[in-house]
Amino acid sequence: MCKKTAEAISLFILFFRFSKLVSCAHNPTILVGHFICSIKTSFTRKERNQKALSTHPYHQIRFCSFFRGLRMAPIDPHSYTESTQPYTTHIALSLYFDFPTTTVRGTAVLSLSSSHAGPLFLDTRSLSVLSVLSDPITRTPLPFSLSSLPDPIKGSLLTVSLSGQSQLLIAFSTAPDASALQWLSPPQTFNKTSPFVYTQCQAIHARSIFPCQDTPAARIRYSAKINIPHRLSAVMSARHVERRAPVPGEAEFACDDSLWCAENRVVEEFVMEQPIPPYLFAFAVGEIGYREVGPRTRVYAESVPSLLDAAAKEFEGTEDMIRQGESLFGPYDWERFDLLVLPPSFPYGGMENPRMVFLTPTVIKGDASGAQVVAHELAHSWTGNLITNKNNEHFWLNEGFTTYAERRIVEAVQGEDIAALNVGIGWRGLKADVERFKDNLEFTKLRTKQEGVDPDDVYSQVPYEKGFQFLWRIERQIGKPAFDEFLKKYISTFKFQSIDTETFLSFLKANVPGIAEEIDLELWTEGTGIPPDALEPVSNIYSKIVSLANEFKGGRMPSEDEVSDWRGQEWELYLENLPKAVEASQISALDTRYRLAESKDYEVKVAFLQLAISARCREFYGEVEKTLKEVGRMKYLRPLYTALAQGGPGTGKEEEEKTLAKRVFTEARDSYHPIAQRVVESILAKHL
Repeated sequence: MCKKTAEAISLFILFFRFSKLVSCAHNPTILVGHFICSIKTSFTRKERNQKALSTHPYHQIRFCSFFRGLRMAPIDPHSYTESTQPYTTHIALSLYFDFPTTTVRGTAVLSLSSSHAGPLFLDTRSLSVLSVLSDPITRTPLPFSLSSLPDPIKGSLLTVSLSGQSQLLIAFSTAPDASALQWLSPPQTFNKTSPFVYTQCQAIHARSIFPCQDTPAARIRYSAKINIPHRLSAVMSARHVERRAPVPGEAEFACDDSLWCAENRVVEEFVMEQPIPPYLFAFAVGEIGYREVGPRTRVYAESVPSLLDAAAKEFEGTEDMIRQGESLFGPYDWERFDLLVLPPSFPYGGMENPRMVFLTPTVIKGDASGAQVVAHELAHSWTGNLITNKNNEHFWLNEGFTTYAERRIVEAVQGEDIAALNVGIGWRGLKADVERFKDNLEFTKLRTKQEGVDPDDVYSQVPYEKGFQFLWRIERQIGKPAFDEFLKKYISTFKFQSIDTETFLSFLKANVPGIAEEIDLELWTEGTGIPPDALEPVSNIYSKIVSLANEFKGGRMPSEDEVSDWRGQEWELYLENLPKAVEASQISALDTRYRLAESKDYEVKVAFLQLAISARCREFYGEVEKTLKEVGRMKYLRPLYTALAQGGPGTGKEEEEKTLAKRVFTEARDSYHPIAQRVVESILAKHL
């Protein structure tokens, strides 16, 4: 028998013995340690006078591969969280906001679901970890290490060695470039007088604020003491407890009392009593005011009266939407549904933080149509916040369900025609993003594989619109009343849980007998592209707009009578359906008649400017530059920068668009949120 064969047999025997032990063990983690020792002893007996075990080829390759397979299935490809370690159930935060250095100094007391002996893995990104103690009372130092080479996606692994503790205290400081935070100087805000800071933690950015198991699988409750300058105020995705003077000693590991209790400081306290995924952790600090718009809703924004009044007017129908949501999906479990309108740099249309939805100011359109973004974030109160995807590979469980729920709310409040327009706009977005990923069809699936993939890089309309189409397909199969009952049961069954696609499909098949024979569930969830039984919406207004867009190919623009009652959504749908290959003269003529480049509705403006760039209609490039410098919403940045960076044939100035893209980004970069900065950088790196 050759030496390698003998070694392989020895390894197999050890594995067999170990697997027998694991099957009846109460603590497999301890047995892993014993198994390592067994293998180490086995090899070192044979190689006592040779290299150390750490350089043995079996150790380097077969042994490591064995343990990668031995570990339970990964919880999350974007987190260091281990399935064999207890989850965090509560985090108590004390945070000192240092605006001059754009950092947060803090402590986090993590309470675990059970006591633990051995390593505990936590996610961090760009954090300085100052100390780790056993708990706030005994304060016994705990050994810890922070990986020196951060993973470009997951960040740095913080490993804490526990010896039976169920609680630990970590003192830390954020970096000025923390990926979840945007610090705005006074000139970057609406009121131009006070600084502002806000969070965006989805998908994997909570780890840049405090160490945590930054995966939706680990739901947490939290409390927070936020120490800020007294002239400012704070809001959070949590219940506000009180605003008070700082107390000496209450945050001694976060910063000295001389800072914490300084004369110009104040503490705002908050508590989140329901378990949420870490990406829903959110705060904003600035000069903030509010208006009451309903029994459960205030609209917050910077203290600019005109901004607050416009926001209150736009969202005055919020209570009606909450009631419709309750009638469709069951009780609203979060008590408050407040809204915060952020500065223009906010990278998304809305963020569904419980109790305090964050919104871009671009949704304030003056005609109440911006309330449809609020409808989407409201729908998340049931699908996304109550029931959450286990990790980002199942993101459609959040967004597909929420897009379906949003349209049901809009249908009930604003009518079927408006809901049909939403579906039509979504259909165009789905087709566009399927085309975008034509060279990487993995991301046209609902259930994706994202190991080694930054979720911000593959963010698209696919989980929203293909997910919606899947649920709409089920509704058409079993009927709306039956599907409504199914949804209520689904929500009540899995509320405050994080689940995966397989769990949903099992529940679906158990509660809708025969559905797997009527709909190809595997094709919908695992297949690429758009399934053949997806449905383009049908309605009179939708068909009319698409027909008018098709006539544009022949040179006919819609008459003023035909568009007299159009709002932003109608124009958006029209522009999205125009052919991409049009003459610059046609674009100019369209704008001459309807002034679309100057629209106050950014959905309309950006759709038009995309066409202008495609046609190399350079008279509108000044408006393109202005738009890219005044808003930071990625829905607008991504298509405009992509269109510019792709360049194309022109009048001997083929590089003009690329040069414009590089110059504008250089000048506007600091006004964008860090997430948006990286997205634009990746676009330019790909095309320039």
